[in-house]
Amino acid sequence: MYAKRFFTGSFILLFSLLIQNPIYAEKTIYEQRMALFKKTEALTQIPWYYFAAMDNYERNKKQHANDEKIISIEFSPELWYGLGNASMINDERLIDFFHGQGRDGNGDQKADPNNPEDVLYTIGNYILQYGQTKEDIKIALWNFYNRDLSVQTIMNTAKVFQTYQEINLTDRDFPVATSYNYSYRSTWGDRRGFGGLRIHEGTDIFADYGTPVKSTTYGVVEMMGWNLYGGWRIGIRDIYNIYHYYAHMSGYEDDIQVGKVVKPGDVLGSVGSTGYGPPGTSGKFPPHLHYGMYKDNGHSEWSFDPYPYLKKWERMAKQKE
Repeated sequence: MYAKRFFTGSFILLFSLLIQNPIYAEKTIYEQRMALFKKTEALTQIPWYYFAAMDNYERNKKQHANDEKIISIEFSPELWYGLGNASMINDERLIDFFHGQGRDGNGDQKADPNNPEDVLYTIGNYILQYGQTKEDIKIALWNFYNRDLSVQTIMNTAKVFQTYQEINLTDRDFPVATSYNYSYRSTWGDRRGFGGLRIHEGTDIFADYGTPVKSTTYGVVEMMGWNLYGGWRIGIRDIYNIYHYYAHMSGYEDDIQVGKVVKPGDVLGSVGSTGYGPPGTSGKFPPHLHYGMYKDNGHSEWSFDPYPYLKKWERMAKQKE
């Protein structure tokens, strides 16, 4: 009888917890986030993919990203509670009295900066102060971050999420077609002399002229055209705050243009040997793709060694063949 009562009571407790927290019940972390983004869209009429892009940006600018944290958007205490709310009391009425931004998103009359629903509802209301158009949202983001690159990254990521209607985008590909002949080794940090002594900020992948060059990730084409050092090059900003730089190409695919959303495996152009001179210069070195990666932490951007990632993506690409 005791065991029966115990299991009955446990079932009732579990059922009540699921009813109280329907967003979190038996869902993956991505499903939990998407449910929150969609709920906040319904409350604010701001498209969900802007919340998703902000959250993704915040998570990936941290040195050690916490992939299990539901929402990573953060407010300063002054902005959340208001300058006069020194005790940081989370009563929504008191926060409003002190002109803080914190808002109650789950109906408990408290604006808790550690509650995902409150955080998203607060950022939604913050954006609404500026308006609902794309340009209004860009202005709101600039005032929140005071940094052009942060705004650009978030808008690009929102565009990717809008295109694929998904936030769990983890596929990758190798930057040259693995069915062609190619070779590479770790060359990041090597010395380079053209244009002055400098380090090599990438990995060179040697291949024949015309070998297809592919996008390694989901992202948006941010830059393309001629560069003195890189020749015909393309820059893609991905959804993880990383800029991918493809250089020395012989040309581009016809449909590639600035602002285009790309996915892993999309052909961008082909291997060449352009660069080290004015537009059109070619043949000063063997044909190869220079592939570089640059990480942004919300304050600065720096180059890091792509070689370990290339080895991993190469294995992934060959497993698909």
